[in-house]
Amino acid sequence: MKTQIKEQMKKLFRFVVYILLPLTGGGWVGVSCEDFFETDSNRQIFDPQLDEKTDSMFYMLGIMKGVQQVADQYVLTNEMRGDLVATNSYTETSLKNLAQFRLDEMKTNKYDSAYLYYRIINNCNYFIAHRKDSALMTGSRYVNIPEIAEAHAVRAWTYLQLVKTYGRVPFYTDPLVTIGAASEIRDSVDLTNILSKFEADLIHYSGIPVPSYGEVSAGHMYDYSENKTKEKKVHSSNIMLPVDVVLGDLYLESHEYEKAAKSYFNYIKLVGLSLSNYYVNLYKIDQIKEKVPTTMIYSPSGNDWSSIFAFSSPKDSITYIPLASNRLRGVTTNLPRYFGYDLYSTSASERFIVERQIEASNAYRTLSAAQDFYYSQRLQTGKDTVLTAPLGDLRRYATFKSATRDNSAFDVMIKFSFANIPIYRGATVYLRLAEAINRWGYPDVAFAILKEGINSGLEKRVITSPTEAVSRRQYIRPESFRMLIDKLPFINELITKGVTKDDTTYTSRYGNAGIHARGVYQSNAQNSPYLPDAIIGKKIADLEAAGTLVRMNNINDTINAMEDLICDEMALELAFEGSRFGDLTRIARHKNNAGWYAANYGSQWLANKLAFKSPAVDLKDERNWFLPFQ
Repeated sequence: MKTQIKEQMKKLFRFVVYILLPLTGGGWVGVSCEDFFETDSNRQIFDPQLDEKTDSMFYMLGIMKGVQQVADQYVLTNEMRGDLVATNSYTETSLKNLAQFRLDEMKTNKYDSAYLYYRIINNCNYFIAHRKDSALMTGSRYVNIPEIAEAHAVRAWTYLQLVKTYGRVPFYTDPLVTIGAASEIRDSVDLTNILSKFEADLIHYSGIPVPSYGEVSAGHMYDYSENKTKEKKVHSSNIMLPVDVVLGDLYLESHEYEKAAKSYFNYIKLVGLSLSNYYVNLYKIDQIKEKVPTTMIYSPSGNDWSSIFAFSSPKDSITYIPLASNRLRGVTTNLPRYFGYDLYSTSASERFIVERQIEASNAYRTLSAAQDFYYSQRLQTGKDTVLTAPLGDLRRYATFKSATRDNSAFDVMIKFSFANIPIYRGATVYLRLAEAINRWGYPDVAFAILKEGINSGLEKRVITSPTEAVSRRQYIRPESFRMLIDKLPFINELITKGVTKDDTTYTSRYGNAGIHARGVYQSNAQNSPYLPDAIIGKKIADLEAAGTLVRMNNINDTINAMEDLICDEMALELAFEGSRFGDLTRIARHKNNAGWYAANYGSQWLANKLAFKSPAVDLKDERNWFLPFQ
């Protein structure tokens, strides 16, 4: 290991000029005069004083420009190695090598460069080292505290991406301002110690909101949904990484499930994050109109799921990386083109690309098609019941757009069509919260996040007797409901003197909608057959039938299967957004860490999921999950 780190140090030393480039360039951002992250500052970044109130804003936008520059690599290294994408005859060699884990070929891979991440880290280090004066005030506000908190969050997030991608990497928190400083680095970080490196600082800044400077323009861009060119506007707060979400990620990667859940909750409480009802409109999907049950009498009301990926101000968004409309306006992206949409084409009729390089895998299509669709039917008694239909999950139709060009019909992945790359969405936070809560020992609450959301209505789901659990479809254990009051207080118990249980009321502002219903409609209904006994039970049986586990017949089976359901929901909701391989490896490590089943169970689980890709390495060996550091 020491030899490996020594070689990494040499590589870091070799590229230190590249890392220092933002620090020694002319202006602090070093970009064209039209870049939408440009500011009016004439100050240079290489200025240890940073003593003007506006310097924090200028510097922070410069740091976020570095995040822009890593966007394509972040998505491709995660998605190409995951189970949701497939290559084809048009796919270039670098992408094929990623998809098939040809690690020996990665030395020349253009999508694999640790130094894009280290540029971000070095800028964060510089800002944190030199922006210590918390006395700068505007009115009653300490103007640089949110920026300092954000620099800590971005640095921790960036190191997390490095260790998840490369394993053990060089670690430093002092800014490199000379070439000689790189040779002095002796420390390193990996997934076993990354929490200890950042926990104290992030806890210190917990509860600090992200900086906000209003809207900026990313230039004019074609909006295919309205068939016209429009100005793309970006709200600055949506490019920032929340401290508590990053801290939650660090805890989750470190198997600290209770602390992870509480960190995600702290963010949810800070901003009042609720999951709204988002649905795919099935009546707009030509492929399935004829399959819709004629007895369906109810179509749920809510927001259009496609609005999550809107031209400007995408819904359900916490943090996304906005790319520019053209190179004169800043950093651009190749991601839409790889998935079949030429964002920068001057001709609307030529925007869809037959020679797309990345497609949906059969694994993604099979998973989506296998989901039950839930709809209501009126009984003769005048009451509604919920039935199922084999329509699959509708989110696949909103993720892909049918296109025709040169007499060829094909599907184009459109999540990136407006050059916005999601990092954190509301659904991301709640799904990771479900992951943490499940491993914490509350799989029933994790299931509630998928079914109907955490809200005061869960009181009606609490099991009071075995008979009522059947007749009223109850599934929340009393101890789990109590946890939502005492340990993770989504639900506030309002009790006055002398009241009885019947006088107790519960209120909640958070998490009022389930995630699974976004693609399958009435899975969230009280009388829906989407219930844990059936759904988790089927998953346990499927895992056992596949030979991937030997049932233990206790709650561990439930937790393990619930985790697989969460993993499936991540695929259905967050497909192609850049987190898939990281999600798979994190869950695999949870399974290994638990030690419930056969040795190396999680690694075998991961290898089975990716076997269809015919990887060039043995994925049962965790060392092969990492790319060579370069």
